Amino acid sequence: QVQLGESGGGLVQSGGSLTLSCTTSGILFNLFDMGWYRQAPGKQREWVGNVTEQGSKTYPDSMDGRFTSPRDNAKNTAYLHMNSLKPEDAAVYLCRAHRGAWPRGDFWGQGTQVTVSS
Repeated sequence: QVQLGESGGGLVQSGGSLTLSCTTSGILFNLFDMGWYRQAPGKQREWVGNVTEQGSKTYPDSMDGRFTSPRDNAKNTAYLHMNSLKPEDAAVYLCRAHRGAWPRGDFWGQGTQVTVSS
């Protein structure tokens, strides 16, 4: 059974930092690309970062270089380091494990809430 579990969310002051973790089980973690997304109330889900199986990271320009998304294959865990947080960063953050070739799969976690106070 595939499981993805996000942790590390919480309340942080504007300008602060937070690190989220996505711990996985039931997949060959080192073969999967790991993506991070967020969804605020009333808004569409937004992509905030990705790290490929090879460790290559990409981010949308809108993140202004504030987020990084490393991975630790030994721990089957992906991370999202968030710096200079703004109130508009508040959302539920979700991780995604995806792979288009065998062993193909597309799995999501339940999300963790991030709240940023002004």
